[in-house]
Amino acid sequence: MAVNPEETDLNKKHIVTLNEKEPLAISTKDLHVYYGKFEAIKGVSLEFEKNKITSLIGPSGSAKSTYLRSLNRMNDEISSAKVTGEILYKNVNINDPEVDVYTTRKQIGMVFQSPNPFSKSIYENIAFGLKRHGVKGKETLDKAVETSLKQAALWDQVKDKLNQSALALSGGQQQRLCIARAIALKPEILLLDEPASALDPISTSQVEETLIELKENYTIIIVTHNMQQASRISDRTAFFYLGHVLEYDETRKIFTNPTIQATEDYVSGHYG
Repeated sequence: MAVNPEETDLNKKHIVTLNEKEPLAISTKDLHVYYGKFEAIKGVSLEFEKNKITSLIGPSGSAKSTYLRSLNRMNDEISSAKVTGEILYKNVNINDPEVDVYTTRKQIGMVFQSPNPFSKSIYENIAFGLKRHGVKGKETLDKAVETSLKQAALWDQVKDKLNQSALALSGGQQQRLCIARAIALKPEILLLDEPASALDPISTSQVEETLIELKENYTIIIVTHNMQQASRISDRTAFFYLGHVLEYDETRKIFTNPTIQATEDYVSGHYG
């Protein structure tokens, strides 16, 4: 697939603006991300509806993960990174350096590609972040741990071994524990970067089912290379290419009737 991004009238012609009546969870306006002199994200403007799952798809090197990391300012951790443009959350530009990044990350949680539980007990994996944010009292912590594990569809499997090491869990269980750890802080938005790429099909299915259930209470934005996964779980899909977004629409339309040939080539497996 050979695409000249400049010929696609990016972020204008092929991106459908959401209905103004739809409540938005977060949006970006003319977002650019630079690593030194290299421009990874090139003026992306997207809106994300509340309580929906949005998939970010595209070939390797299209900067999907870079964009995702921008939404809760994870790129701040990279010394060479510079982010310009607006990231609007609750009518505040959270890309403003005066906005507290740790408060932002409490509201916009993140789950990474590989399961990364702490080398602690299952219970402490959930309680650790809560304690750091000032949650006290055993009864309060116990309830939060149970609620989070139930929301991540893991409670029934671990309720009798909460004091055992989280590292003893299977890969799929560890990833759902990481989801539980993220939602324990009650974020409004959950970002996931290839959360099932290291999992077997059964564990992948369990994670997908968990995300579908979670969207009742959370807005979910997920990066995935798995086209079947994107089509199964997401309400909307954005197609990234070379740091641009070529198309953004309802998932059904992206996979059955995309506007541009580049999108059709990618989702049908004819990319290359």
